[in-house]
Amino acid sequence: MKKIEAIIKPFKLEEVKAALSEVGVEGMTALEVRGFGRQKGHTELYRGSEYTVDFLPKIKLEIVVADGAVQDAVSAIIKAAKTGKIGDGKIFVSSLEEAIRIRTGERGDSAI
Repeated sequence: MKKIEAIIKPFKLEEVKAALSEVGVEGMTALEVRGFGRQKGHTELYRGSEYTVDFLPKIKLEIVVADGAVQDAVSAIIKAAKTGKIGDGKIFVSSLEEAIRIRTGERGDSAI
């Protein structure tokens, strides 16, 4: 099993959700987060004063999939979230030791 964490632009959430559904991903967790990468935020003007917005609003998706579904899920996220502009986000894939469904006690891939 693998855990996929994707940081995307907020307005891309519905597109990414639909793309993941098309490749068979049945569940995910979405969190509203703030952060920055290479773009280092941007400056804005408010009442004549310029200020820097360092932490930009993003959405963090957490998805757990079977090993065989990782490439399909990652490709779906990239295709749906890409705008071609700076700040499109990042995807992290890590190994997951175990998953347990609380209601039934199922373990491993069947718990996903």
